[in-house]
Amino acid sequence: MKRICVFCGSSSGNRPEYAAAAREMGRALADRKIGLVYGGGGVGLMGAVADACLAAGGEVIGVIPRGLATKELAHAGLTDLRVVETMHDRKALMAELADAFIALPGGFGTFEEFFEVLTWSQLGIHRKPCAFLNVAGYFDPLVTLFDHSVTEGFVYAEHRGLLLHAAETNTLLDQISSWRAPNVKRWIGSENGN
Repeated sequence: MKRICVFCGSSSGNRPEYAAAAREMGRALADRKIGLVYGGGGVGLMGAVADACLAAGGEVIGVIPRGLATKELAHAGLTDLRVVETMHDRKALMAELADAFIALPGGFGTFEEFFEVLTWSQLGIHRKPCAFLNVAGYFDPLVTLFDHSVTEGFVYAEHRGLLLHAAETNTLLDQISSWRAPNVKRWIGSENGN
């Protein structure tokens, strides 16, 4: 595994555990010689994960749309900062550069970016692991929602299995390293699982 894309907040959130987990993720990626691909910001959890990875000697590639480069205060000290035109360009390039995807705590943008790559996995567009680091139970409501969507017949159990999650960084990275894309049934064309 050469690079992992990390989606996370441009805010640090209300708990110190979030920034601590972002720093731990950055260090762990560098220690494992895995490059970081992320949204290119220098603030919030984005800045924390990038700074920690860089400080530990890791490769960090940031991808940021031109219009957000000043709003998100693009990180000036990255290994490689790529400025693109649109959010669509950003997501496409991050997906192209990464071998796996991890979401740390974040808001609507983090959710949207992560759900898009998870949906791409469901559709068979890529066969890369998708995971989230469940820091301080941040993603517990999502785990409940995913399980509910299976119970209610909107997601196949096999597709629910496309999502990895753990509360500890190295446990999650180990899961990603050993993950093999499952053979899943068609995502559409039946009464359930659409």
